[in-house]
Parts: sequence; C-alpha cells; structure tokens
Amino acid sequence: MLVKAKVAQAIELLNEFDVDCWITFVRESDINGDPILDYVVGTDVTWHSAFIITASGETHAIVGQFDTQSILDTGAYQHVQGFVQGIKEPLLECLQRINPRQIALNYSIGSEICDGLTHGMFLTMQGHLSEIGFQDRIISAEHIVSALRERKAAPEIQAIREAIAHTEDIIKAVSGYIQPSKTEIDIARFIQGKFEEKGLPPAWDIHTCPAVYTGPDITDPHYPPTDRVVEGGHVLSMDFGVRVDGYCSDMQRTFYVRREEEDAVPAQVQHGFETIVEAIDRSRQALKPGVIGLDIDTIARDHVVACGYEEFAHGLGHQVGRFVHDGTALLGPAWEKYAQKPFQKIYENMVFTIEPRLTVPGYGVVTIEEMVVVKATGAEFLSTPQQELIVV
Repeated sequence: MLVKAKVAQAIELLNEFDVDCWITFVRESDINGDPILDYVVGTDVTWHSAFIITASGETHAIVGQFDTQSILDTGAYQHVQGFVQGIKEPLLECLQRINPRQIALNYSIGSEICDGLTHGMFLTMQGHLSEIGFQDRIISAEHIVSALRERKAAPEIQAIREAIAHTEDIIKAVSGYIQPSKTEIDIARFIQGKFEEKGLPPAWDIHTCPAVYTGPDITDPHYPPTDRVVEGGHVLSMDFGVRVDGYCSDMQRTFYVRREEEDAVPAQVQHGFETIVEAIDRSRQALKPGVIGLDIDTIARDHVVACGYEEFAHGLGHQVGRFVHDGTALLGPAWEKYAQKPFQKIYENMVFTIEPRLTVPGYGVVTIEEMVVVKATGAEFLSTPQQELIVV
C-alpha cells in the first residue's frame, strides 16, 4: 500500500516541479540499492532495472524477467516488462514513445538521500540515452526524491507515532532503573533489553543506540556508552529510538541524580533545563510551511546564547523517516558541512526533531529531543514533551 501511495505522490510532485519523467535506475539492489527504492518499489531487483514515472501518470517498470512478478505484486506499475538479454532495447523503445523533455535521475551534490545513482550506472544510462539523442535531457531528481521522502503520507506518520510510543514506554521503564553506582553501559544494556522484549530494532547502530551520558566532562555525543559511574549531582542524558515498520523514532531525555543531602534540583541545572524547554517551544511555534530551517535554528540558538550558554555545535533539528537523519531540509545554521540544507523550504507533513543542548558546568549536558510534524497551521508535537527534569 505504501509503494502505491508514494508512486501516486511522485506523479503529483512531477507536475509540481514541471518535470515530465523520472527514472530510478538500479542493479543488484540488495548490494547497492538506491535510498528511494523502498518508497517506489519496496523489493530488491537483480539486473539493470528502470522504474519510470511520468507527469502524465504513466508508470513503467523494465526489469529482468525473473523479477517481474515481484514488481507486479506491488500494484504500483501499469506496465511491467521483463527482459532476458539486456535492458537497453526495451528502455529506449519506452523512452522514445514517451519522448520526455527532461529525464530526472537520482544524483545530487548536496543531499545524500538523493544521490543513489552510482557513477557507473549514470554512465550506463548516459550511454544508452546518447544512442537516441536524449543524453542532454538528463537533470537531477533531487527535488522529487527529497519531497517524496520528506512529505510523509498518513501510514508513515502513524508508524513514527508508534515508534515514539514505544520509546516513551522505555523511557518510563529506565527512569526506575537509573541510580548511583550504575554505569552508562548498565543503563544502555537495560534499554537494549527493552528493545529485545518489544521485538523492535534500534533506530540506528546498536553500539550507540542508546547513547548515555552522565556527569560533567562526558564523551562526544556520537560515542558509545562507557563504564563511567552515575553519581549524585550528575545530569544524565540519553538518546535513542526504535523502528516500527521501517520508520524511526529519535528522542533525548535529561535526568538529574540528586545528592543525598539535596531536597531540590540545583538552580544552575534548573535554569539550564528551562532554557532548553523554552528554546524548543519558541522554535516549534515558528516552524510552519514556507519558512526555511536556518530561521528556526536561529531562534533556538539565539535564546540559548542569550541565557548565558555557548551555542550548540550542531543543527537544531533534522528530519526523521526510514532513517533518523532523513531528508534534505534541516533546521540548522549556515555552516559549510550543511551545504544548502538550512535554506530549503519547509513543507507540510515533514517530521523533524528539535534538539538544542547546553552544558551546565560541573553537572553535565542538558538536552531534550522532541519530535514534531509540520501541519498547515504550524508544528505539532508527536512526542510527549518533557516539561520537567526527571529526578532520580
């Protein structure tokens, strides 16, 4: 059902971007598949295969003969043609009949999710097209691929909601497990045990999902849990998610481990936490269709700095889908490593994280990562927002 829905959405996008033909060209996809293949095919193919979608609504799949039934089973392609000796002849016959003004292919300089076409496959397609004089019609499919992944259909959002619900269940469970004398590794293993109980895979590599950080002078955010021991007076944060039906959650929560003599959270820690909550709220309220990610990042970043902290060394938020970092548009600053991503326009049904962070000297890192979906009137929480420190 999802493949049919996304192929139908692709036709709408071709018309929106005034592109009359898009081809996803792959081979041995289990080894070297295009990131978009799960959306427009949903199964692997063996030989050179072309999936052609046109603005007029025509859909064609030209695949090796032994792959035809798998493609027919998707119900997404009106015309499925199998070949035995090679793809060139049926592919060129199809394209000559369609005679597109433009042929969008999956390559991109600025977006990894749109750059699935290998250089060798590009040269192969270019060579085939040159035989009928169509080689100069090639353009990048970046806008189409980005939009197809970013603008979530209802089943995609539902899967993300379910992944978030499972993540929140695990957060409640681990809240009762954390105590002084436990290590980061102990806590990580407890969470991983909950993954196994639920029969759900982690949202990213198990070595860093979850990430757990306790106390001051912690390791970098992408480093695996260590044998550092939880102590009273520590700020403890964690970052993890799960996959449901191929779609991810990605959330962070912050805890405070109270010293025996304390009857309240230290003022410095509370101020840091409230700064993060306010930064999330301000940026979420501004996040709506038509804005660019740079402006949303600036709102949160300026607030954190105005409250006396250094600016965080990463973007405010990324898109989430089949991967935890999934989408071209980014809520981020205009830094070289982010290329044009912070300048992309925001559209309805994009799903983002919002995750500012700051360091409270002597205590640790305060960070919250919420998940939101952009609707016509603004961004709505998908996660249940953390409004209070979880005190251990």
